[in-house]
Amino acid sequence: MSVARVLVVEDERAIRLAVAGLLKKEGYEVSLAESAPAAFAELAEGHFDLVLTDLALGQGGTGMDVLTASKKARSETPVVMITAHGNERIAVEAMKGGAEDYVPKPFDNDQLRMVVKKALERTRLLREHRLLLDRIEREYGFGALIGSGPAMTRVFETIKKVAETDLGVLIRGESGTGKELVAQALHQASSRRERPFVAVNCAAISRELVESELFGHERGAFTGADARRLGRFEAALGGTIFLDEIGDMPPETQAKVLRVLQERQVERVGSQTPISIEVRVVAATHRNLEEEVAAGRFRSDLYYRLKVVEIILPPLRERVYDIPALAQRFLAQVASRLKRPEKTLSAEAVAVLQGHDWPGNVRELKNLLEQAAVLAPTDEIAADDLDFGLRSPNAAAPAVSDTGAHAFSGGVGFNQAKREATEAFERAFLVSALEAHQGNISKTAEAIGLVRQSLQQKLKELGIRPKG
Repeated sequence: MSVARVLVVEDERAIRLAVAGLLKKEGYEVSLAESAPAAFAELAEGHFDLVLTDLALGQGGTGMDVLTASKKARSETPVVMITAHGNERIAVEAMKGGAEDYVPKPFDNDQLRMVVKKALERTRLLREHRLLLDRIEREYGFGALIGSGPAMTRVFETIKKVAETDLGVLIRGESGTGKELVAQALHQASSRRERPFVAVNCAAISRELVESELFGHERGAFTGADARRLGRFEAALGGTIFLDEIGDMPPETQAKVLRVLQERQVERVGSQTPISIEVRVVAATHRNLEEEVAAGRFRSDLYYRLKVVEIILPPLRERVYDIPALAQRFLAQVASRLKRPEKTLSAEAVAVLQGHDWPGNVRELKNLLEQAAVLAPTDEIAADDLDFGLRSPNAAAPAVSDTGAHAFSGGVGFNQAKREATEAFERAFLVSALEAHQGNISKTAEAIGLVRQSLQQKLKELGIRPKG
């Protein structure tokens, strides 16, 4: 866990040094400011986990001014006031204005230790709560990392093994497979979970602004740079930065990112002063980086620096075993959001979902089920309720034969297609379940809710011979 950073603002030198010495003995990293302007400069340069300031600072500003500046720079940073005897009323007013607590002079060391510890602990709990809410929001938007097949099991095992390390992780997979969720899971499973998780879509930032976004800039560094700005690397200090679609990063920026990874320092655009950073870097791409390296579009040294550990997310078409659970999650989510009864899927609808190619992967499945939940006329979503969402957007409307043999129009052709799709789904479902349990019939039957004899009969009907 990262060491807490404390800014001490005190105009009396003896008290300033005494407080600093006390806090350093407690294991905190301490910065000092002898006036309000000095505190403003410190707050502009970096973030702190706590600000401890005297209320009366002489010329240049007061502790109230430091409180205002601190909340403006980073609203969640707690501010503790040191007050002279008789100024408790002003300290209470400061707490109404956002201060965390106050310590009246003269104070003893134990009292100061306790107030600082309590303020940091409360902030930690609030941060954890906020991270939990953020995580729920991310899961709500994408269905979480659901999966019990062999491929997703390997993903989960890798996350558990590397989360507590600082090894570089490269997440690969098609668009819509949930690469950011994996990065978020790595962050949440690590000791960095109390620090920021900062996601950057490298493909969405213009070539001209990518370096300013990543490394920050100084005022006047370029036209429109009216104020200093911290980059994403600085914003992620002590936490995790997720560089999504790293394969789309311009070559000149790749060189600077490599330097950051090697030297653990960044330089804001327009500055020559290096700033030390301590972050974990997780990258992701849907591109074949080996081909990009061979073509000279991606630096080989950066590639190997990022790919210490590789996590490969399978496309949804290779995870048919997970589709029912994903579908159930999405339907529950949309029902909760719209405050409507939760709809279910018919067996035929599940089979149709399993048979689709899913070029948009989990994201496409989520969007389709949200539409179906709204448009389906009954509480059970039927196969033909999915027709509108499974057509290719560029495909012409399919012709319907005289016998009504269109796969989603009912009739003899539909019934046959339904049976074939259902059988294909059952076969893929059972094969994946058996693989997940190393061919053990008893464990597989228990996992999917069948008795052993029923499972054996179904395997015989489908011509499946368990391995192992």
